[in-house]
Amino acid sequence: MEKPALRRFRKAVFGQTADGKTAHLFTLTNAHGMVVKVSDFGGIITSIRVPDRNNQPGDVVLGFDSLSRYLSGQPYLGALLGRYGSFIGNGRFSIDGKDYPLATNAGTNHLHGGRSGFDKKLWQAEEVRSGKKEAVLRLTYTSADGEEGFPGRLDCRVTYTLTDQNELRIDYEARTDQKTHVNLTHHNYFDLSAGKNPTILSHEIWINADHYVVMDPKMVPTGELREVKNTPLDFTKATAIGSRIDQLPGAYDHNYQLNRSPGHAIQLAATAYEPGSGRYLAVFTTEPGLELATANWLNGTLRGKENRIYAKQSGFLLYPQHLPDSPNQPTFPSTLLKPGEVYHQTTIYQFSVKSARVNR
Repeated sequence: MEKPALRRFRKAVFGQTADGKTAHLFTLTNAHGMVVKVSDFGGIITSIRVPDRNNQPGDVVLGFDSLSRYLSGQPYLGALLGRYGSFIGNGRFSIDGKDYPLATNAGTNHLHGGRSGFDKKLWQAEEVRSGKKEAVLRLTYTSADGEEGFPGRLDCRVTYTLTDQNELRIDYEARTDQKTHVNLTHHNYFDLSAGKNPTILSHEIWINADHYVVMDPKMVPTGELREVKNTPLDFTKATAIGSRIDQLPGAYDHNYQLNRSPGHAIQLAATAYEPGSGRYLAVFTTEPGLELATANWLNGTLRGKENRIYAKQSGFLLYPQHLPDSPNQPTFPSTLLKPGEVYHQTTIYQFSVKSARVNR
């Protein structure tokens, strides 16, 4: 008897937005049992299920089972961030001598797209069929000129591809009709133990970076890139998150400038390994920076999937992006997009299992 054909792509109603529109949840599946769920509301990745070393599946990202929980206020769990992920200092930048004040939603700063960023928009969704045996979801959204203070109409396309190599590839594209700044990324909270451990402190992290971005007390970059050597921020060798976290006044919430080799568009940026499950995550990106954060702001008031309480440091973030406040930092790689150009960013989350500690 023949096995039934694998359903790689499914669509279901996820809930109603505040203005009564219907949001959907798309389930992507590959031949090895990896499952990724993405909503057209905010491009949110609600779930990633991958096997451990005993081939037992587990959900390795924090999130909720219903749209209503995402709408009720939460710290960007699994969200697609834009137009600008991370901080823009003092909520403003200038282009060709013209000043653009932005929506401020983090003190005096602009954060993750403002008060109503891309994570709060309902995107147009479609399944993309190709000759490859892959599940592909494409989301599109047009950001109007002046939205959250940004100049120019911005046409965005984000494509999620689940491969049979247990890779989730996210391709971001954008085009504008005026000069503007763009920095798109995803804000996934990982826990490779799939909830077996109360915190992520035992995860071993490696980051391909010799320098990090120095921030002032208002979370605005000073413009300095400081060496990680001989500091708790040094992950150039795989190190448990919890081994030095007490040496930092606010735990980890830092942006790194990645080491990049000329001639290679997409490169390995970071890895994470969870000893108990054997799950191993490799992050590849085209971007110049990477944020490491240990969800220090979670305080046990959020209850997520399978009724799990999300307490402090119950997830970690490794998301590639341009450096924070790049529009106001002339020495940082530019985020300026001009008419006729195409913004493109690719990030790959590759999952596997290892039998023992990985040393780099």
